[in-house]
Amino acid sequence: MTDKSVNSSQQSEDRFQTLLNNANAARVISQAIEGTIGPRGLDVMMVDRFGDVVITNDGVTILNLMEVSHPAAQMIINSARSQQKEVGDGTTTTTILAGAMIAEGAAQVLKGVPVIRIVEGIRRGVAACYQWIEEIARPINRIDDPELASIARIAGRGESELALQVIEAAKILGQERLLDPDYCFADTILSREAVNNQVFKGVVINKHPINREMPRQLQDVGILVVDDALAPEEVNMEALKTEAGFQYYRKTREAYHHNLARLSQMGVNLIIVDRSVDDTAEEILTDANITVLQRVSSREIERLCRHTGARKIKRSALNRDPDHLKAYLGWAERVVVDDKMECTMVFNGEGESQVTVLVGAATTEVVDERERMARDAAAAVQAALKAGIVPGGGAVEIWLASRLEDLARQQEGMISYGIMCVKEALIKTFLCMASNAGFNPLEKLGDVTTGQRRQQSHSISFDVDSGQLVDMLESGIVDPAQVKQHAIQAAGEVAAAILRIETVIKMRSESTDHRQMVE
Repeated sequence: MTDKSVNSSQQSEDRFQTLLNNANAARVISQAIEGTIGPRGLDVMMVDRFGDVVITNDGVTILNLMEVSHPAAQMIINSARSQQKEVGDGTTTTTILAGAMIAEGAAQVLKGVPVIRIVEGIRRGVAACYQWIEEIARPINRIDDPELASIARIAGRGESELALQVIEAAKILGQERLLDPDYCFADTILSREAVNNQVFKGVVINKHPINREMPRQLQDVGILVVDDALAPEEVNMEALKTEAGFQYYRKTREAYHHNLARLSQMGVNLIIVDRSVDDTAEEILTDANITVLQRVSSREIERLCRHTGARKIKRSALNRDPDHLKAYLGWAERVVVDDKMECTMVFNGEGESQVTVLVGAATTEVVDERERMARDAAAAVQAALKAGIVPGGGAVEIWLASRLEDLARQQEGMISYGIMCVKEALIKTFLCMASNAGFNPLEKLGDVTTGQRRQQSHSISFDVDSGQLVDMLESGIVDPAQVKQHAIQAAGEVAAAILRIETVIKMRSESTDHRQMVE
């Protein structure tokens, strides 16, 4: 045997070994969350080295908390994060789809199908699925549509109370606001231990006043937002050693005290500060019955400004004329400080409509999971309003798989093998859901496939309680079309990227490079 043939054989073995390693990593990631998909999916308990526990069946939460070092596995986790960021739901579906596409693609490559043909077929299959979903999607034209409530309940894992809260919040915001591409409905969800569930028009700031003497309830509230520290202008220590410098120091302090004292005359009774508040300001503002919150996050400040119409100022702006300064104030009907929750609630601001969905539970573990459920419900509602709904319960996956099989038969060459990878991945999600519901997955696959062909319907699947075939649309079991589209697209992209990897090379560390340069 020649050296050339040996090198060729070694290169082939290395390439296949990389492919198998990546496929195995994808399989492990997928298996970790397969038991959570569907209405009968179970929970996963995550435990860290300190004994802290998280109980959830939210796909992206599980993936984020897993200890993962394999680069291919990390790529799949990133695709789930992308699904969460763009749509807010469907992360488990994305992960299972990606794992199945990679596994099936690797199997075809080992049989001799060129990787490039597999990748091309996956891309064609994904594009076809995206278009077909768009064609069958049923639009949601109003917020009081009963199917929107079904979307919220299904995405919220059957929690009817959470679903009602989300729909109530959606009605307060209005359809136009929810269709804004820059608005994230899920950001309105806030969870706390031992509180009652409620929905209100307003925002929550996760801070309480800087001392107990400041008012806890305010009416007709004038709000000043200081995007700075609330403290007098700093003077150089060297300047203080001169007479002129000392006089300047005294004047700045006097002006600072005067500016603070006149705030109550301008109607200000709530001050939000980005950084810290000095002792002098605290004393003066407490005497004036003005409530002050310090070190408020920039994200909460932005929401408050939009809701109340406030405009951020720097501390130097306090020297301006009162009439000019009033133009920067925001206004709200009422402010309540909740010392138990350690937060401040601002109600009915005069700016943009904002809503807060407050979710409560008994323990930290439960309240965090309920927040995730409510956020999924909110994201699903917004997605449904944007792109419509499709049948749920695995019906659309089986229908897409059947169409992909027909599409594969029409292809010339080996592209059909890649299309079949997408088909098998879609079937995989259905099989996991059926298994989690306690049924024989292959039997249900056959039943649903036959039922759809007989009735020529894309909405036939099985009832998870009785196992009987039902029409998902008539039963109100629906999913947002956007969730399905993005999940298939994200899974296809990461699967194609991983299958194209021929070898993995560890990069040199910066410390090694530096040591070599020194030598």
